[in-house]
Parts: sequence; C-alpha cells; structure tokens
Amino acid sequence: MLRIFKFNEESRDLVIKELKDREGKEDKKILNSVEEIISKVRDEKDKALKELTKSFDGVELEDLRVSDEEIEEAFSLVEDDFIESLQKAKKNIYKFHEMQKGNSWINTEANGVYMGQRIIPLDKVGVYVPGGTAAYPSSVLMNTIPAKVAGVNKIVMTTPPSKNGKVNPYILVAAKIAEVDEVYKVGGAQAIAALAYGTESIEKVDKIVGPGNIYVATAKKLVFGSVDIDMIAGPSEILVISDETSKKEYIAADLLSQAEHDVLASSIFLTTSEELLNGVCEEMEKQTRELSRKEIITKSMSKYGIGILCESIEQCIELSNIISPEHLELMVANPMELLGKVKNAGSVFLGQYTPEPVGDYFGGPNHVLPTSGTARFFSALSTDSFIKKSSYIYYSKEAFYEASKDIINLASKEGLTAHANSIKVRLK
Repeated sequence: MLRIFKFNEESRDLVIKELKDREGKEDKKILNSVEEIISKVRDEKDKALKELTKSFDGVELEDLRVSDEEIEEAFSLVEDDFIESLQKAKKNIYKFHEMQKGNSWINTEANGVYMGQRIIPLDKVGVYVPGGTAAYPSSVLMNTIPAKVAGVNKIVMTTPPSKNGKVNPYILVAAKIAEVDEVYKVGGAQAIAALAYGTESIEKVDKIVGPGNIYVATAKKLVFGSVDIDMIAGPSEILVISDETSKKEYIAADLLSQAEHDVLASSIFLTTSEELLNGVCEEMEKQTRELSRKEIITKSMSKYGIGILCESIEQCIELSNIISPEHLELMVANPMELLGKVKNAGSVFLGQYTPEPVGDYFGGPNHVLPTSGTARFFSALSTDSFIKKSSYIYYSKEAFYEASKDIINLASKEGLTAHANSIKVRLK
C-alpha cells in the first residue's frame, strides 16, 4: 500500500515535490466566485446571507442566530457519554493552554526610565465550523478554548445549517461546552465575509479561525488584512518514525488514520527496519478492508503513501526535519532522546501509546497545526494566537536630556530632521 524507497537524494526530492504538488494551482473560477460572494455580503449584509444560504444550503431562514432553545434541544439529542467525553477533553485542552499564557511586564531603571509590555486579548473572534458530513465537534473545542483562556471578550461561531434549517447537534453541544457566545447558521465564503465585515446580525470580529473547504480557505485569504486569520491549512499529514521495537499493527493504524481525511492526505513512514516496513504494508492492506472510508484511504495511499528505508534513526530525523510534517510520531524505544533533534513539526507524539488521535481529540495540545511544510516557520494555534502585545516607555526629564544627543545623531543621519527637531525643542 505504501510506495517504498531507499533513502537518497532522489527519494528525498520526490517526497518533497509530491507534497508540494498537493497544494495545486489557484482556481480562478473559485476566486471570482468568492470575490462576488464577499462583495455581495459587504453590500447587502443579512439579506445576502439569507439569499446565499437558500442558494447553497437549500434552506430559507428567518433568523440566522441559533436560539437557546435549539441548543437545549441539541443536548437532548446527544448521548450522555459523548457529552462526558467532551467535558473531559475540554478540561485537558484548557489546562494545556492555561500553561501557555504569557504575562505583561515592566522594567524600571535607576535613571528615571521605565518600559514594559502589555499583553492584550483580542476583543472579538470568529470561529468557522464546517457542517454536513465534515462536522467536527473537536474543532470547536480546539479553536475556542485557547481564545477563552487568552481572555477574548466575545466568540462568535458560524456553521452551515442542514436542509431542515438546524445545526448539527454535536456541534451545538460542543459550542455550549466551549462557552461560545453566539452561534449563527451561516456557512461557506459568505460566513467568512460576514465575520470580516459585519452585518446587521453578525458583528465584525478581529480574527477568524477554523477549517473549511476551498471556498472558505479562499475567502480567508481575501479578507486577511481586514481581519487576522489563523492559517490556510492544507491537506492533513502524518509522518511516523519507527525502529525495530515498534508494532506493525500500531504503525499501520496510525498511517491510515490520516489517510481517511482526504484523498490528498499524506502518510509517510520512515524506518531502519526493512522487515518492519514490509510488515506495515501488509498490515495496512489488512486493516483497510475493515474501515468505512476505505475508498478515500486507498486513493490517498496510492498517491501520497510513502515508505522510506533509512540507514539510521538520525537519517529519519534529518528527512523529517526537511519535510516538516503536521503530525510526527516518534514510535521508537526511547522517544524522549530524539525529541531535542526535532526542529520542524506541528506536533510530536512520543512512544507506542500516543497515536495522533490522542492529540486530535483529548490530550490537551492543539490540533490546529501548520501543514504543507509550514511547520518550518508556523506554530500550532495557541493562546498567543488570540492576543496582541503593546509596548510602552517612559523617560524622566533627566533621562531624556542624557539620551537626546544620541537620538538627534541617529535621526539626522537618516535625514529625518523633524524627528531630530522633536528632541531639540525640548532642549531649549
């Protein structure tokens, strides 16, 4: 099921090229369509949202906002054990992100100078949640909880309605547990436009987070600058590094767990054991036959399922750092010994009993991660994603006089005489 290579420059370059090719080219038809939708929402606001919801989702709505009664009804439709699992996950996610919080600070010097930094939470954040078959309650928690921990004043969620005009009950339950302030029945590019520019019902936000299809991703690109966004996520990725101590059943299952996301998802296995590599391939074939999304898995694996036999675990790490995967599993005898060598990965999963779904749903670290090699310079969604930092400075008269000559000198060399004059007038 995996295409197998031995590590060399050729196989390395092939993997990188194929992963890069998944990004595809910008579709001008989609771009034009999204631009039209955004323009319509900016001009017509709620009227446009209702028309577009009828056109795209096949439902006519009087009120775009989800009512308290609808949320209460959702709880009656969802199993108690699912609610309990969400509550446990929330506790873990909250605890992890609480430890990420930074502090404002001030530094005082003896000559009458003090300076510092303030950490200020964003005021309003919009969370987009896909609907339909791609309904992910876990994404509601992951996108909302760090914003809550950061101190965001208001969180607004948008998600497309089903044909009966209602929102997936599991999504609504997750929104209530995550303490979302308002939920609206709006999906697609029109939801992004509403969050970015505001309508009569939906307030303009400062930042938009959350996954979505190509129309949502394109809309996020177009509104960036008017609002901040989290990232433009590409197809999902997993890279597993294993030595001869690993179980083939575990590795196969973990590689398949990402392949079921999307036909463009990539599953890469790096190992020093040829026997294990062959065993994993056989096990993947066996397990796939029992999985509900085997058609997607088979397509994904045929194009982006790759196994590479390396000469050493160090060589595996070297290649992984080049690929910079979204999810990296170190399924080796002593994973903590290797952790310090990992430079580029969205999130790292250590050992035999920490498969990627632990992080996706429950463990605590965020599952909104950089893809397509961007882990080289991007980070996972965190409390830092929902704050801004503002500096401040104070100089006493004595400190000002002491520094004035140097400031004038620097300003003059740049030819900014008005800057220099701002100092000089205070010296007279």
